[in-house]
Amino acid sequence: MDQPPLPTVAQSAEIQLKVQRDGSLSVAEAISVPQGETMDRRVALRVPAPHHRDRVYGVRDVVLEGAGTANVDQDAFTVHLTAGTSIVRYTVDGAVAGSRVTWELAGGWSTELKFVRASFAAPKIPTAVDCLAGPPDSDFSCGAAQIDHAGLTRFSQQDLAAGQRMTATVELPAGTVPDNEVLVPAKTVAGAFVLTAPVGWAWAAFGALLLLTAVLVGLARRRSFHVKARAPGGSFHVKATGEFASPEGVLPGHAGVLLYGRAGPADLAATVLDLAVRNYLWVSDGSRLTRRNPPDEHLTAFERAVFETVLPGESVTLAELRQRHVEVPRAALAADLTGRGWLRRPGRLRRAGFRVVGYGVFLTVLLALTVGYAQLGVMVVLAGIAAVVASAALPARRRAGADVARRLRGVAEKLASAKPKELTKPQRELVFSRGLPYALALGELAPWVAAFDGLKNPPPVYWHDGDVTPDQAGSFATALAGTFAAARRGRLLDAVEQHARSHSPVGTHAGADPS
Repeated sequence: MDQPPLPTVAQSAEIQLKVQRDGSLSVAEAISVPQGETMDRRVALRVPAPHHRDRVYGVRDVVLEGAGTANVDQDAFTVHLTAGTSIVRYTVDGAVAGSRVTWELAGGWSTELKFVRASFAAPKIPTAVDCLAGPPDSDFSCGAAQIDHAGLTRFSQQDLAAGQRMTATVELPAGTVPDNEVLVPAKTVAGAFVLTAPVGWAWAAFGALLLLTAVLVGLARRRSFHVKARAPGGSFHVKATGEFASPEGVLPGHAGVLLYGRAGPADLAATVLDLAVRNYLWVSDGSRLTRRNPPDEHLTAFERAVFETVLPGESVTLAELRQRHVEVPRAALAADLTGRGWLRRPGRLRRAGFRVVGYGVFLTVLLALTVGYAQLGVMVVLAGIAAVVASAALPARRRAGADVARRLRGVAEKLASAKPKELTKPQRELVFSRGLPYALALGELAPWVAAFDGLKNPPPVYWHDGDVTPDQAGSFATALAGTFAAARRGRLLDAVEQHARSHSPVGTHAGADPS
């Protein structure tokens, strides 16, 4: 850059600016300092911009000709001058925003400037100029700002008080120089949430991850809900010795949860019936259950819970069970199915999601108060919420559970089309009784009972006193399921009645005559 004209008035400045074709701004300032005095200037390189952002300028290639010092740090450009005339040369990056070039010609001086004059040159003649002078927040125009006949832009201002600024903005024809404006989030809480390019890429990755999660959850739900459409497979197995084996050792009490996602009275009745068939309970008088053998290591925790719930004492009648409102021990059932790998652990993903939400809130606050990029913390919060939603949307049944459910449907088909004539007489007795709880749980009780009751010599029922036919055993199974269904209805009615009483106005009673 050419030598700037030297000031003719003490305590004044002559400035030359030239925007280069690469967008950098070359500046040369000649400052006259009176004898016996010093002048200091501090130019902030990070200034507020709209939308909670800061505009960042860069100053480089600083050269001082004269007495004093000039330094650049991360946030400011500082100059200290002693008596005499000094020239400061430097290059500014980040002054071009679109087609507008902006720079603070004078500002941050510790003393008054009697006179400031500046010239601006560019590869093309500017289309408009603007210049403000005065306190930093003012909008007072400079003393002069114009484009001369040679295309050179000139500015001037008299009596610029200490701390006041003089800022020039020149608009060039579009495409004259490249845009090099640098905008960063402001160092405020609001600025911490500004969308930046890295955060934008993080949002894109997060969105892709959410989409992938949604697809996986959708596939899991589709696989779970379409078990019915798949060909049933597997059935119970009758060994040569007459022993009965269900697929994967599935219990009749598991059927409701595996097939329909819930356990009901039929599952409880099927479990109690299975305990009788396996000689843990004895049935007498058509309606009384009595302990026959104590629970042992061959029973699961779920079966022991059913045993203790249904028979806390030595015996019980169906009428007494109906009054006691016995329910399926759901916690023990869920633990059994989870332990076999057929169900997901209840609430595990949901609890993890809530923890992630807490971590995300903490991270959001921490980032907002420190380095910014607080939207990353928001993403963590949303990830936790997504985990909670996914835990509710995911089917409780795992792939292994879905396979067992499919095989249970095969058992149901086998029960519905039973051919007891293909079994030997000793096998019929065991197979009928062992299959009865599964027939009850799978809704195939009628065809199963009819197939064995229609034999010329129906198999005896060894777990019931007296001479009981398969049809009578089926009637007992139906009565047992009805007992638990009635008990459940009674429990619900009691709950409704208690709710009504608790919400009755003070001083009134349900059923009282309002008159």
